[in-house]
Amino acid sequence: MAYSVNVKTREEFEDLIYSKDLNISKSIVDAILKNLNASKRHIHVLEVIIEDEDKVIDLTVDRKDFIDTLEKNLEIHVYHEEYERCIEIQNAIQKLQNK
Repeated sequence: MAYSVNVKTREEFEDLIYSKDLNISKSIVDAILKNLNASKRHIHVLEVIIEDEDKVIDLTVDRKDFIDTLEKNLEIHVYHEEYERCIEIQNAIQKLQNK
């Protein structure tokens, strides 16, 4: 089950993204790391529940975008000084680049 985010409005979710929310980033990274060796092409990483719109948005990452997504989330982990996690992310990026 992917990480679930409950927000009142779409703008609130956008604010979380722009503010480099660590929980969202951790969820995305966790999902990718768990699926590095899986064969599925699209990985479900996040469920966003928007209360005002009564909508649920499921976010996925295509396997071909793993490296780019990890690199962007690496920046967020550096911003929050999560250096041990940064090492895990960097190792995953190198593993994917060597495939």
